[in-house]
Parts: sequence; structure tokens; C-alpha cells
Amino acid sequence: MGVRGFGLSGDYNTRILLLIDGHRVNDAIYDQAPIGTDFPVDIDLIDRIEIIRGPGSSLYGTNAFFAVINVITRHGRDFKGVETSAGAGSFETYNSRMSYGEKFQNGLEMVISGSYYESKGDDRLFFQEFDQPENNHGIAEDRDGDQFENIFGEFVYRDLSLQLNYLQREKDVPTAPFKSVFNKRFSTMDERGWADLKYERILGDQFNFLSRISYNFYDYNDDYFSDTSAGRLKTSDDVDSQWLQGEVQLTKIFLEKHKCTFGLDARYNIQQDQYIYEHRADGTLLDDERESHYWAAFFQDEFTITDSLIFQAGIRFDYFETFGGTVNPRTALIYSPFEKTTFKFVYGRAFREPNAYELYYSDGTAQEASPDLDPEIIDTFEIIYEQYLGKHLRGTIVGFYNSIDDFIALKEDSNSGLSKFDNVSEVEAKGLEFELDGKWESGFEGRASYSLQEAEEDDSRNTLVNSPDHLVKLNIIIPLLQRKLFLSGEEQYTSGRKTIKRHTVEDFFTTNVTLYSRNIFKTLEVSGSVFNVFDKEYEDPGGEEHQEDAIEQDGRTFRIKITYAF
Repeated sequence: MGVRGFGLSGDYNTRILLLIDGHRVNDAIYDQAPIGTDFPVDIDLIDRIEIIRGPGSSLYGTNAFFAVINVITRHGRDFKGVETSAGAGSFETYNSRMSYGEKFQNGLEMVISGSYYESKGDDRLFFQEFDQPENNHGIAEDRDGDQFENIFGEFVYRDLSLQLNYLQREKDVPTAPFKSVFNKRFSTMDERGWADLKYERILGDQFNFLSRISYNFYDYNDDYFSDTSAGRLKTSDDVDSQWLQGEVQLTKIFLEKHKCTFGLDARYNIQQDQYIYEHRADGTLLDDERESHYWAAFFQDEFTITDSLIFQAGIRFDYFETFGGTVNPRTALIYSPFEKTTFKFVYGRAFREPNAYELYYSDGTAQEASPDLDPEIIDTFEIIYEQYLGKHLRGTIVGFYNSIDDFIALKEDSNSGLSKFDNVSEVEAKGLEFELDGKWESGFEGRASYSLQEAEEDDSRNTLVNSPDHLVKLNIIIPLLQRKLFLSGEEQYTSGRKTIKRHTVEDFFTTNVTLYSRNIFKTLEVSGSVFNVFDKEYEDPGGEEHQEDAIEQDGRTFRIKITYAF
């Protein structure tokens, strides 16, 4: 997932904080924000997605580096009974879901949902780097499968809510990363879940109290074959982690002009265990067991100076057992000289704690531990201009500048010859963003955006890997039949990007089209989608773990889906 020129290949989205209904999802080993089929909530359960670009550590702490994404799920009242969904698509892909949601007269509101997904993937994938007879001439056969099951539940009674979630995802990897044997099964399994108990009480518009505590776990396993001095061996990586997270927030309006938020946040990582094992006698390569904790306090004030001028300021102190304390501020001045015109001037600082994988992972043959890493720090400056044009259109122009110190990257150590994480460089990014979106009563919607960005390493002035200079997006929704039948289209353009070997993958356009219905038969919805309509061939840069410098992406694919409520 890329933000403003940063989309490093092989990254686990550690610099983006992912929340579901305010619950922190990033795990206790890799700090990853899962956005693929390992995303822990079925897409049909989402009501809306809120995205806050820029540093958010003054309120949210670590990982709120480039952006904070908060996924808001649907309530029981949105279902009013049972809802089922089934879909099918390319590569023998099938998915199904059954949900029940209701709000009862006694005030109890609940949602229970279960989902299943399975895809065999592309049965023949060609990789020219492995085009040798011993590697099946570069063809990976039946090595692209993907499958998950997910259970989600939420129970709300007055001011108290309990959210439960569980997901297990199994994925085959066809690219033979980490020097594994090509066309030999490389399978991974992710398992995560949580129980989140939240109490929130609102007293008028002057006082809001929120507290929550959650138990979380994340486990990972992979199995693959590699050629070693002892011959071809099966290797397994195992990760087991558990943690408790708690927070308290108090929001109150003082003197009619100050909206103040006070908060405490704490996390206890009960288990942060990493294992690597070769299936032979004395085959343990890593047996690292850890526990850790952090705590934080934060304060934010929104001061309404006049009807047209608002000043926001926030600061947060975090203390980590691994590296100590860090202070991160954020300020914003919001000026609205006219009813439909707004200017924002924003400065923020954020940090990212080095995670357990970066600090302690070592296999003895390819990668060594880096226990002395410092946190990454980013300073961001933004100028934002928002303008409403009539009743239906809104335009936005954003200028931004990011400066990162102690950037953490995987590099080869000159002494040992092994890879290790290090605070290797400073990184700068600057750019302009333009967006125009509109919405009409007829159901027609549209959005167009253009991003011009430049992200470079300070020491070499090299453009970052997988960082496009230009991004263009166009989305439209056209009502075809009295707000019951819609056609939506999406066009995306991505300019050329550098690879790790400093080659360039070509620019490309992709086109996606969906035809969908709403309430034609009251409770029945049908949709059909074609992705990459013109079967455009394009590549994404590979990561440090790949032998492939660039990896070709899917051509034209399709999906159909039926949803029925009763």
C-alpha cells in the first residue's frame, strides 16, 4: 500500500495504522496492516472507510506514520435480519457469506457474520529468472492458491459493546522468495483475532468518555524447501504473539471554544515469539521468545478562535521498553474566509517503533538480528485548499513535504555479508495532489484525481523503489434505471517506477468496470465486474526477498456476485 511516493516492495504496510471501529489491527511482530485476503473483516460488512493522510502519532502513537485508516463496520440495524451473499470469478474463485443483524426493542443490537473464500489462482505462471530445465522452464504450476475463513460478531447494549473477530488465511506463494526452491510448494498461514470490550458514554455535547480493553493474537507459519549444504531441506517459520491493549479517552468542551481530549494508552505484549526450524536433527535456527510493553499519554485541543478560524494542537508522549521515550506534536490552522472556501496549514511529527521482526529475526545464513535500531521519525508540512463549486462539486489542492530520519531498510552488512535492518538513510518526499469530486441527486457520482510526487534518498538522491512520479485516477457511477441499476467505471494511470536493481517498469493504464443493481426485487442485489478490461500487461517491482526484479500482474479477470436479504 503506497502513500505519497512511499510503497516499498516487500514492506508489510508498517507505516500505516489500520483501525477497525477504532480497534488497532497492526500486530505485535511485523506491525503489518493487512489489506489483502488476510484483511480481517468481510468487505460486505463495511459501512465506510475513513482515511486521514499525514502523521497521526500525536493521537495514535506508533505506525500512524503516513496515514491512519479507520474501517467502520455496519450496525445490526443495517441488516434487519439474515443476509446471504455468494460470488464466483476468475481462477476458480468462490466466496460466500451469511450474516445476521438486528436491533431489538430492549436496546440490544447485534451482528454475527461468517465468510469463506477459496481461489485456485493461476495454474501456470511464468518467471523468466527461473527459465532453466531443472526449474520446469520457469513455469510454476498450481502454486497460486488462496483460501480464508472469517467470523465476526458485535454486540452492543446501551453504552457497552463487545466485538469479536477471527480470521485464518492460507496462501501459496509462486515466486520462490527467500531463496526457496522454485515450483516446490511454499505455503503460508496467517491466523489473527481479537476480543474488544468498549464503554462509551456521551453526556450532551460537552462531555464524552471512552474506555476500551482488548485481547489480541496473531500467529504465522510458512513451510518451504531450500537447498542447503546438507541437501534439500524443508524449513518452517513460526510466529506466535499475544497482546493486551487498553485506552481511556476523555473529551470535554471548555469555555465554549476549547474542545479538549485527554488520553492514556498502554499495551502489554504477552508473547512475541519467533522460530525457524529446518526439518533435520538439531535443525533449530532461531528460537527467540520476548515480551514487552509501552504506555502513552496524549492531549489535544481544538480552539475556535473565531467563526472562520480554528487552531488545533496536540502532543503525545510514548515510552517503549525497547528504545525509551518519544514526543510527537501536531498543529493545524484552519481558515474559512468564505462559506465554501477553506485553507489548512498543518505540521506534524510521527514515529514508527522498530518491530520485533526487524529487531530480533536471524536465520544464521541470510539475515542477522538488529537489536540496536532507533525509531523512524517523520516531519510533515501540508498546505490544503478546499473549494466547493456550487451544490455538487468539491475541489481540493494539497501541497506536502515529508522528511524522514533514521529510515529502516534491509541492507547487506559489509562485515558479515548477511542482510540486516539498519537506520540507513534520510528520505525526502514532496508533491502536489489535485482532486475534484461530485455527487448528484440522480445517483450520478464522479471523482478525478492527479498526484505529482517525488520521493528520494537524501544520501544518494536516488528515487525510491516502486515510487511513481505520476498517479491519475478517474471513478464514475452512472444510474441506468431509476436508481436501481448502475454502471461504474474506474481508470487508473501509474507512471514508470524504479526497481531494486535500478531498472524501470513501464507506465500503464488499467480499466475496471462494474454493473450492479440495488433493490430491483427489494432484497436482491446482483453485480458483475471486469478488472483490467483491456488485458493490459504490466509489472510491479519485486522486493529484496525476490530473485525477480519485476513481477507481472494479472491480466483481465472477472467476478459476479449475488446478495439476498430476508
